[in-house]
Amino acid sequence: MQSSITDIKKEKRILLEKHLNGSLNSYQSLFACDSDAIYAMDLDGYFIPLNPACALIFGYNSDEFSKLTYMKVMKLEHLDRAISFFYKAIDGKLQNFDCQIVHKSGKLIDLNMTNYPIVIDGEIVGVYAVAKDITELKQKRKKLMEDIQQRENTYRDIVEHSPDAVAIVKDEQILFANDTAVELIGAKDKNEVIGKSIYDFLDSPYSDIVKQRARNVENGKAVDFIVEKLVRLDGTIIEVEVKAIPAIFQNEPARHIIIRDIMEKKRTQKLLLQSEKLTVAGQLAAGIAHEIRNPLTAIKGFIKLMDTGREFNSGYLDIINSEVNRIELILSELLLLAKPQSMKFEKRDLSTILEHVKTLADTQAIMRNIGIHILYLTEIPEVYCDENQLKQMFINFLKNSVEAMPKGGEIIIEVQCTDSNQIKIRFIDQGCGIPKEHLERIGQPFFTTKDNGNGLGLMISMQIIENHNGTINISSDENGTTMEILLPIQ
Repeated sequence: MQSSITDIKKEKRILLEKHLNGSLNSYQSLFACDSDAIYAMDLDGYFIPLNPACALIFGYNSDEFSKLTYMKVMKLEHLDRAISFFYKAIDGKLQNFDCQIVHKSGKLIDLNMTNYPIVIDGEIVGVYAVAKDITELKQKRKKLMEDIQQRENTYRDIVEHSPDAVAIVKDEQILFANDTAVELIGAKDKNEVIGKSIYDFLDSPYSDIVKQRARNVENGKAVDFIVEKLVRLDGTIIEVEVKAIPAIFQNEPARHIIIRDIMEKKRTQKLLLQSEKLTVAGQLAAGIAHEIRNPLTAIKGFIKLMDTGREFNSGYLDIINSEVNRIELILSELLLLAKPQSMKFEKRDLSTILEHVKTLADTQAIMRNIGIHILYLTEIPEVYCDENQLKQMFINFLKNSVEAMPKGGEIIIEVQCTDSNQIKIRFIDQGCGIPKEHLERIGQPFFTTKDNGNGLGLMISMQIIENHNGTINISSDENGTTMEILLPIQ
């Protein structure tokens, strides 16, 4: 039986050689130019070289190569796979695989091999093989993977030590969280965070917004910081700023999410706001003292007249009452401005707010020979606002205008509704203006064009506008400055 199998193999070897010597002669010139090793194998796995590249890749000349089988050149760890692929090719199936062979010199060579059957008269008599040297490609790929791993390790180190909380999220699942994120969430360790849904830590009203932003990031767009509310593991809710950018994590597209706790920022802003309120109140005090002295002089005079015991005109009481009311209004506005208060949004009459602010600012403006006039260009509806914050903002603008007009003049406040459901308020002065090169820096903390200013007043005013979802535009030249504020009507 063994002899008959051997005889069959010998017959098929003869058929194979005749086939290669005959029908493939026309391809010799093509094979000779190919840098890939092209060869055949008989049913016992012995090589039959077909082009010069066999000697280059395997290191053996034609005679040496013909006395070898793939089992002699294959690296031991790859031998079982190579045998399996060889027999699958003999069964009639094309095979493609990567492996390592041992070059004659002893050097390991990475190859990509393709085996497919040679069929003559319906019988498989051997295997064609093409071997491509991929050693350099493998080394480049290995180097690339090492570089990628190094970058990922560097990225991980940077993220891990970031002062901001960082989470890597794919779909809804948290794949990574740095120590800052773990601390922000109130977890004991990363196991309490990783693997959870990002929505487990999100206040439910923000879910739809976050889902839309997630879709934008998945489409390759970064989304800027917005304020959201985060639910800690102990159930407490904190305000945070959140930004997301597209990222690759473990070779998969993901979202790199940056989370900043803004509670401290809010506390700082509150302190700055209160500090600026007190500063403004102090600066207005001199003008208010002057304004109050006039009605007090009148009141004292009438009281002296009444104290003589003679009959007096009853109109004296009306005058006294009027002057007392004016003093009371000025003082109440001053106290309201300086008093610490939390933000409280309610519907308020903007016209009344502006008139009250004008009352306060008039005291300083009159001393500088400046007139303040409010022009209502349309009917003005109520606005949803924090009244005290708007008052502080308007006083800041008027104070700046007054200080920019040492020679006196007029300040016009124009108020009107726009077609875009907003109220436009324009403060127009006749001051010295702001140099063009300084306009872009207006509103930055501690930047000011005044000798004794600190730049916080306008910065806080801009923050107040932002708190009210409004916008501000500033234009200026040598004829004066215009501050244009747009507030939404809600």
